[in-house]
This record gives sequence, structure tokens and C-alpha cells, in this order.
Amino acid sequence: MCGITGFLHHTTDSGSIINRMTEALQHRGPDAGGAWLDKDAGIALGHRRLSIVDLSPAGSQPMTSGSGRYVLSFNGEIYNFTELQPELVQSGYSFRGHSDTEVLLAAIETWGTRAALDRSSGMFAFALWDRSEHTLTLARDRVGKKPLYYGWCNDAFLFGSELKSLARHPAFDSTINRSALGELIRFGWIPEPLSIYSSIRKLPPGCLLQITIDSTPGATEPEYYWRANEACQNACDSGFSGSYADATNRLDTILNAAVGRRMVADVELGALLSGGIDSSTMVALMQQQANRPVKTFSIGFTEPRFNEAQHAAAIAGHLGTDHHELYVTPEQCLDVVDHLPVIYDEPFADISQVPTLLVARLAREQVKVVLSGDGGDELFAGYTHYFEALRQWQRMQKIPAPVRRLLRFLALRYGQFSWQLLGNSGSKHMPGWQRGGSKLEKRTRGWTQETPQQYLMERNANYLQPENLVIGYTAANITANEEEQWLTGTSPLLQMQLLDYIGYLPGDILVKVDRASMAVGLEVRAPILDTSVADFAWSLPADFLVDRHGGKRILKDVMHRYLPRELTDRPKRGFSMPVEDWLRGPLHDWALDLLDPVSLARQGFFRPESVETIWKQHMAGWRNHSNLVWSLLMFQSWLAAHSG
Repeated sequence: MCGITGFLHHTTDSGSIINRMTEALQHRGPDAGGAWLDKDAGIALGHRRLSIVDLSPAGSQPMTSGSGRYVLSFNGEIYNFTELQPELVQSGYSFRGHSDTEVLLAAIETWGTRAALDRSSGMFAFALWDRSEHTLTLARDRVGKKPLYYGWCNDAFLFGSELKSLARHPAFDSTINRSALGELIRFGWIPEPLSIYSSIRKLPPGCLLQITIDSTPGATEPEYYWRANEACQNACDSGFSGSYADATNRLDTILNAAVGRRMVADVELGALLSGGIDSSTMVALMQQQANRPVKTFSIGFTEPRFNEAQHAAAIAGHLGTDHHELYVTPEQCLDVVDHLPVIYDEPFADISQVPTLLVARLAREQVKVVLSGDGGDELFAGYTHYFEALRQWQRMQKIPAPVRRLLRFLALRYGQFSWQLLGNSGSKHMPGWQRGGSKLEKRTRGWTQETPQQYLMERNANYLQPENLVIGYTAANITANEEEQWLTGTSPLLQMQLLDYIGYLPGDILVKVDRASMAVGLEVRAPILDTSVADFAWSLPADFLVDRHGGKRILKDVMHRYLPRELTDRPKRGFSMPVEDWLRGPLHDWALDLLDPVSLARQGFFRPESVETIWKQHMAGWRNHSNLVWSLLMFQSWLAAHSG
């Protein structure tokens, strides 16, 4: 795994600039670094390398193709490169080494960029310079595992794996995007294509972007080479026609192959083991294919309702892995919080980012590569919010829309009235009956929406009206809001799953894992996110995914071939930490300092009176605003680290 960066800009100082930009990504690639530039064309490519496959100099980057026409700076892994290479050899390509980067470059030279992307399976982001056509191509993998930022700052076109590399270019524009800030408050993460900076965007998953030396800002837009909704619809249309037993056998085979492809490396591999269904299944399949005990890593908490470490340890013991665990204290988490603004590069507020970083540090002490279970919830209907939302959606359809709108209006007014009436009591232990207004307001969320996607987004939002909190906020187009990206004409459950696949997964889950792991030079591979797994999951009838116990029916049955039910049959528990309690305890003073009304007024991003109300409601127990408060704190912490 690596970091890439560069620019298209005529300047006399291109060499020192690209070196500074590349150095900013050293954590992503601590093993080596390189740069390539053509001053006449104005192009500069930088690369930091984490050596995983082909540790020799033949795998160094930026890499030039055999003919000399193309230069590539590549971040990621092409998992099917060993399948593509023989065909390229037959076509006459002569390989210097055995890296997947060289195979991708050969595929581009032999078949063209679009065809090479269509035939490549993996996680990646890359920058490709065509020396013949003077064209720069940026591309990102189908799911969005690897990040890629880009944008125009005056007449300079900048790009890179992380914002910190772009910020080292002298033309960089650091104006904060208030629309992106509003989406951070709404979701807890900044969705594609927005970034925290007005001048910079994220390349959406499954997209490529081509820039020429004659391009001007706004003249070119990303184009999709792959769309999740089209792939999902095609899988639904073809449909799996066999029995449930046939499907279980098929999924077992597909997952084993996906795990096997991700075990190809010239360094030792491990696995992140939370004790949940997804990671336990991956570790079981991994251990079956390994010739020695797999190193597994888990994080635990002393608070029982957040702790799954004992379950992970039991699974590791049954499988015979070489297991390592770390129990986390509030003090350790607070120490980590101070580093989050630099690690995550732009404000990011998934509470589980802290334990994710800690488990990545633990793993990196022993290995360079780990496998994870990311993607299981989105593809196999694992989130409990699907079923809660689905039940409510089905009930809503029985109520006429005008009546629903009226009930929603009354619930909002009752919630506001109940807080105004009871919220100024100053009580920190508000009785349950006093929270009725809050509960009713939350229960009627989404009642005015017309699609399952709109309903799910509103239901899961941390804050519904960013304009009431963020000064200068205006609504912006985001990928997850674009109806042309949605699935239609299928079950509401699958529509909700796909929304998470194109929104929450790349915007939150994969960002969290990428930044945490790459901060310590650790590569994370996710077998469940293999496109073969997604295509198969989307082809299955709903009753293969869901039973009376919830989702992941078929995935659980594959897992139970390798693990006894008594070790795995328990309610789903998210990978998180007890922030609700910690904000009232060890994090209290830190939070109050960041949310100081005088400071907020001086900075001019948030309305201090709105922040104060949110804080009071949380502290009084009127509503659990943990996720919302964490978003506020992550921005404030980021702002403090990036100001001046």
C-alpha cells in the first residue's frame, strides 16, 4: 500500500514542490519514495511505497511502461494480477519484475485504460500520465477503498491520497467548504464528492477523470466506468436460481477464493478480529488456507456493553490463531484524540475511529498486512437499522401522506415545547417521561419522505437542519443523494443496502480504516468487498439473507461450517466506545474547552446558542447526542490543529 500525489502546473520549482508533497505521505509508504516530472509539460508525480508485493527495486514507483509512453503512480492492490499477466505476456509484453503495478501498467498499454479498469479487480487509486497525448488520468476503485483528492487551485491542478500532501503546494487554497461542514454535522463524515476545502473534491468510487495540459477549471468532470446500482440491478435480473444449500456452497467457494487472493504477499499477514460474524468468518477462512497460525488482533473495553474482546479471544482459541489483544482505557483514548486531526486529514467523526486506530497500531507491531471483515453488513443486510427502518417504512405506507406530514409537524413542535418547558431545569438526571418529546420527534423522522433511501438518510442523520447550526451552509450535491445512483424497482431492503454501499461504506467505514491503518503503515484488505462477492450477494433472494433472527443468514451458515454456533450466536454489537458516558466524565473538560461559546463566535462557523442547546440536551439526558457532539468536537479539534 502506498501514497500518491502530484500536480499539473508550470512552475520553476516543481522538483522541490513534488518532494515536499511526497514527504507528507511518508506514513503511507515508509519503505521508499520517488518522484517523476516533466517540467516542459508541467506534470509531476510523487509516490511513497509500502512494499508488499515485489520488494525489489523493480516494484518502485512512479513506474514507466515498457514503451516509455505511460508513467504511473499507483496506490493499492490488483488482486487478479497473476491471472492477467500470462495473457499480457502472450501479447508480447516483457516484464521486468513481478509487481501488480507493472501488470496494471502493461494492461493499460496493451488494452487501454478503460479496458484495463474493467478487467482489474482490487482496491486502488492511481494517477497516469500519457506522455504522447499529454493527458493525466485519475482513477479510483469500484468500492472506494483507496482515497483520491483532486482540485484546481488557481491554475494549478493538484491531486493526492491525502489532503496534507496537496496543502504543501504553494497554490493550495485552504478556504473551508461550509456545505461540507454541514454534511459532516448531518452524517459524521464528509460524503463524496465534497471535501472540507472548497477547492478540492474527492473522486467518487468507480470513476476516472482526464485532464490535459489545456484543461481549465470546471471543464472536465469525472465519468463512471462502473456503477454500483447497475451492477446490482444486473445481478438481481440474473438472479440465483439454485437452492439455499447450493447458494451456501457457492458463497463458501467465492469467499475462500477472495480470501486466497488477498493472502498473496511477500510479507507476513494477519487479521483484525472483532468477534463479530464478518471478521470471524474471514479469520476462519484465512486460517484454513494458512500454513501456520494466523496473527489476530483485537481491542477490548472495560465497559461490558462495549466489549467483545472475550468473544474474539474464544474464536481465536478455537481456530488456533496467534492472538493479541489490548484493553483500552479512557486515558488511552484521550491520548489518541489529540492525534486525530492530523491522521484523518479532514474532520471525521465516527466514534469507532479511536479503537480502529489503536487496533491498527497493535497489528503493525507484528505485521504489514491484515484482512478485515468490512462490507458484510452492507452486502448481507447485517445492520439492525435496516430492519427497524423497514418495519417503520412498511407501517408508514398505510398512513396517507398528508396525515404523516401533519403528525411529523406536531411531533417536531411537541419536541421543541417539551425541551423549552423542561430543559432549563438544570437536572442532569432527567426522568424518562420528560424525554417523551425527544423520543417522539426521533420516532417520526423520515415520515415526509417518499423513497426508502430518503427515509433511511433522514432516520440515520445526526442533525436534520445543518443550516440552523452551520453559519453560511447551503445544500450541495453529494453522490449518495443522486437518484441516478440509487436502485429502483426492487425491495426497500435492497434499496437501503445499496444506499449504504455507495454512501456510508466509502464515506465512513473505508475512510476510517484507511486513515487509521495507513497512519501506521498498515495495509488492510477486505475479502467481502471483492466484486465477485458483491455480485453474488446481490443475486440472492431476500430470504437467503434474512430470517427471523435478522440479516446475514447465509453468511452465518458459511461461518458455522468453521466455528461452533455457541461461540457466535449473540446479538450484533457495533465496534465503538462509550463516548456518551465519557463526555460526562473523562472527556468533559476537553469537550467544554473546544465548545467554548466565545471561541465559537470568534471562529464564525457554528451558532454558539445552537451548540449550547445540543450540549445541554446531551448532559441532561434529554437525548443522546454522542454522535452529533463528536462531530462538533472533531471539527473544532481539526480547526485548532490546522489554523495558523
